[in-house]
Amino acid sequence: MDHALQTAIDQVQSARADGQALCLRGGGSKDFLGRSHGALLDTRTLCGILSYEPTELVVTVGCGTPLAELEAVLAEQGQCLPFEPPHLRWSLPSTEQASTATVGGMLAAGLAGPARASVGGVRDYVLGLKLVNGLGQHLSFGGQVMKNVAGYDVSRLMVGARGTLGLLTEVSLKVLPRAPAEATLCFVLEQAQALEHLHRWGGQPLPLNASCWVLDDSVAGVDAKPCLFVRLRGAVAAVEAACQKMLAEVPGQRLDPAQASADWELCRNQQLPFFTRPPAPDAQLWRLSLPQTAPVVRLPSAPFVEWHGGLRWLWALPGAAQEVQTAAREAGGSAAIFVPGTEPVAAQAHALTPADAALARVSQRLKASFDPKGLFNPGLSPDANQSRA
Repeated sequence: MDHALQTAIDQVQSARADGQALCLRGGGSKDFLGRSHGALLDTRTLCGILSYEPTELVVTVGCGTPLAELEAVLAEQGQCLPFEPPHLRWSLPSTEQASTATVGGMLAAGLAGPARASVGGVRDYVLGLKLVNGLGQHLSFGGQVMKNVAGYDVSRLMVGARGTLGLLTEVSLKVLPRAPAEATLCFVLEQAQALEHLHRWGGQPLPLNASCWVLDDSVAGVDAKPCLFVRLRGAVAAVEAACQKMLAEVPGQRLDPAQASADWELCRNQQLPFFTRPPAPDAQLWRLSLPQTAPVVRLPSAPFVEWHGGLRWLWALPGAAQEVQTAAREAGGSAAIFVPGTEPVAAQAHALTPADAALARVSQRLKASFDPKGLFNPGLSPDANQSRA
């Protein structure tokens, strides 16, 4: 990666000298979140597994490495990225058959999958990274072990920064072994009942890993019934005991493991029917980040609920923006549009994200420190919703 790294550094230094903006881009799977303007700097040349110690549960990888490639290497050793970063294949052109998501895009977007509420998010697994700042300097932060830090934890600050603070070149990640056992349970429950049971189960020593609630489900062949799906992961004895306990408390069924696994993968990448069948051509997909303990929120339509109540997806017409944001704010959270479309729509999505004045000031100071000339991804800003991503 040495030649590719030097080429990238030269491009940053040249852009700085010429006052030219740079658009940092990997595989493009997150383009719908917003595109910046400027000369393209393709990060995919910064690729490769630089070091991997399965016994130490640490991997160091170039940020242009395909996410699918990293996950395949980890799977060979029975390990994984437990936060299940989405590949978002639906956002790709129909001619693209495979995921183009990169490790750098995973960090820049900061998005996590169904297991987020139980295992943590992207930033919880970042041990250290290297980046090129707006001065063309190649800097190193953190390392390959978990440790306390004083001041800003720069490695984790980069998660969700959307490439606005620097060009990520490599990252060291903590990985974990795959759970020895897994089971998915399905319960026919209204949203309020589902949230009540999730909150109660969450306070017990049960191996809860992921959950989702949907009003009109076709995932497991259950037609037009409100369903709660709960995934359990852990030791064989713990999973089996939890299945018996939960099914004894609430009538439900245990799903076929192969079908359930495929459905959770669709959930991870927003490919379930809820996401692929908008109720109207101009409907917008909203992402509500709420406290897990938030009750049922009055919304324009029934949401798709994940993260034990902490993440709620919603289809709403363009005129419902104020209603949705007010409902999210009153529940102690925030809401932003999360929908593919034209660049104006993407820009509108982030303009609608509630701004926190104190957070905005910190972001401005960080930007001035890392990228004083504003070279990287102009027009984008760190996503305020990533506080719970």
